[in-house]
Amino acid sequence: MSGSKEITVALTGNPNAGKSSLFNAITGAHQRVGNFPGVTIEKHEGYVDYKGRRVTVVDLPGTYSLTPFSPEEIVTRRFIIDEKPDVVVNVVEGANLERNLLLTVQLMEMEVELLVALNMIDEVEEKGILIDVKQLQQLLGSHIVPTSARQKRGIDALLDHVVRVADGRIEIGKNKLAFSPEVERAIGKIAGLLSHERALDGTNPRWLAVKLLENDREAYQLVQQHPVWVRVELALQEAIVDCERMHRTDPEVLITEDRHSFIRGAMQECVRQPHADAATLTDRIDAVVLNRVLGLPIFLVVVWGIFQLTFTLGAPMTKGLEYLFSLAGKTLAPLLPDPMARSILVDGILSGVGGVVVFLPNIVLLFIGLSFLEASGYMARAAFVIDKVMHRFGLHGKSFIPMVTGFGCSIPAIMATRTLKSRSDRLATIMAIPFMSCGAKLPLYVLLAGAFFPPATAANVMFGIYLLGIAVGLWTAWMLKSTVLKSDSEPFVMELPPYRWPTMASVVFQARMKALMYLKKAGTLILAAVMLIWVASNFPKSREVDAGLARERVRIEASAEGSVQKAERLLLAESKAQAAQLEYSLAGRAGKLIEPLIRPLGFDWRIGISLVTGLAAKEVVVSTLGTIISIGHKGQASDLASILRSDPGFTPATALSLMVFVLLYIPCVASMGVMKKEVGAWKPVLAYTGYVVLVAWTASFITYRLALVFA
Repeated sequence: MSGSKEITVALTGNPNAGKSSLFNAITGAHQRVGNFPGVTIEKHEGYVDYKGRRVTVVDLPGTYSLTPFSPEEIVTRRFIIDEKPDVVVNVVEGANLERNLLLTVQLMEMEVELLVALNMIDEVEEKGILIDVKQLQQLLGSHIVPTSARQKRGIDALLDHVVRVADGRIEIGKNKLAFSPEVERAIGKIAGLLSHERALDGTNPRWLAVKLLENDREAYQLVQQHPVWVRVELALQEAIVDCERMHRTDPEVLITEDRHSFIRGAMQECVRQPHADAATLTDRIDAVVLNRVLGLPIFLVVVWGIFQLTFTLGAPMTKGLEYLFSLAGKTLAPLLPDPMARSILVDGILSGVGGVVVFLPNIVLLFIGLSFLEASGYMARAAFVIDKVMHRFGLHGKSFIPMVTGFGCSIPAIMATRTLKSRSDRLATIMAIPFMSCGAKLPLYVLLAGAFFPPATAANVMFGIYLLGIAVGLWTAWMLKSTVLKSDSEPFVMELPPYRWPTMASVVFQARMKALMYLKKAGTLILAAVMLIWVASNFPKSREVDAGLARERVRIEASAEGSVQKAERLLLAESKAQAAQLEYSLAGRAGKLIEPLIRPLGFDWRIGISLVTGLAAKEVVVSTLGTIISIGHKGQASDLASILRSDPGFTPATALSLMVFVLLYIPCVASMGVMKKEVGAWKPVLAYTGYVVLVAWTASFITYRLALVFA
């Protein structure tokens, strides 16, 4: 291989193995985020220049295996097969080596250029674990480099090995995992058939044969398209008969057993664990947080604390951004003599987009909190604690992970339900996820809670909104599992990783990526929506309103009042005219049509329009309110929260009702599309749409009436 050629590295590993931290340590600031083709899973890619070579690193999703069940497994496997990276670096957690080696063994079967990063070597040393690296290298047929992303140990050594492996300068011979004789005979026969199929050139025939014997659906779909399938199918049937006769089981079970046997043998040969009966720090913490009585209250307190920090720490930063946007409007408005251009900038862009961007600190703080819980190992404990609660609603703790993902975005959360083997569990979880309050709804909560409640109360209101979403989601799952999706839930087994203090670089990186995605959305989708809303809110113009305003101006100028009084009366007349023009516009007419349906909830036509536009993205609810209400409040307070407080159409009862409705009503269009793809048909999705609208209307109505009573 040429010494000047760019090297592409695929970074693979189990969740909690420190893979993303190692990625950050290698690439530093040279990173970019996108999406893998055809899916919403984030693609983290970065590069580093090392000894004159450009090394591009792709951080693949964390996965325990390469079976194509979850989106993460599919993305990881397809990237390795289709993109053919020069080197695959498998990040394994040194202190939990046995669990991590299952993925390593599957990568060995693919016969890729494999390099193993023995990560968290500092923890291995602290625990007194002895690993014979040289012997393990021989068994795996791959170089092993001890690393510590936290201490940035072994980074240069790892990059040096990457270059050597990519250039073919490696001393260790490849090793193949030997399966049972019956399985090996079948692999040899099927691989021989596949090697003669020209259309399958580039796909490792031995690996493909193993996948077919494992009933791998993607392998079946690939081979069934070719004439060789007829002979391959006969060979598969013969293998099944042989295995049943010799072992009373099928090849898939034998392959799994052989992998685990190899791993156990490798552990016995190469790893020495200290014999210590003393309880570790993880054991002592788990004794409290996994306690049957204390576990759930502790979890609720932890989440409540995150919301308190999100609102308390975010409030000053939000106020600062509001001031900056207000200052920008006051500075730029006089520079635009044309009233329409001034309105587009101030009432449209700054009020609409700015109304969303000001809540960026709250979004970042929330994701920092969730990232901290995930990286520390506590989120896995939360799933374990919630398991008993979930069982009462027909689900289990494994459904909790996609539901927690839904607090970020419903789309990857819905796709993450593929890890659930039971179809009824999967469908029930999918229908519960949209009630988990995604990050797109947070700006509205922060806006309304901050405008109508004191800070301490505002954080409690937001916490209550999130709990309400969880309650409605679980209730929905219970109804489905008790009726149309009635079945037993699968057993729940989940690994509990040791507690670790997350690296600041990793937490900050996650928060930065979320912030950039949020700003990108504000600068594209939300900006486009704001401009459409501005047009719909300003046209057509009413000649009668313009004529009335002109007459009022003449009367004011002709009056004997002082200049200050005239200016105040003129400002009031212009504000009334703007409000009348707004009602005459396309947006106003559309809002008036739906107003009778939402008036019992405390909503007027302006809120109705924002709810309709919010179907594109929930942030647009805030930007719509910012645009429409700013148009009708000329010359008044510049920040949206102050405008809402002064608007007679908004009260604390209205605010609570609107938060509940946005929490529960139809998810964004993109989420509905993904839901249809996962469910497989539009009919149940449309029925679900009607259900969520009914639930949202009913809950909002009850909230509004109770708020009026107790106000």
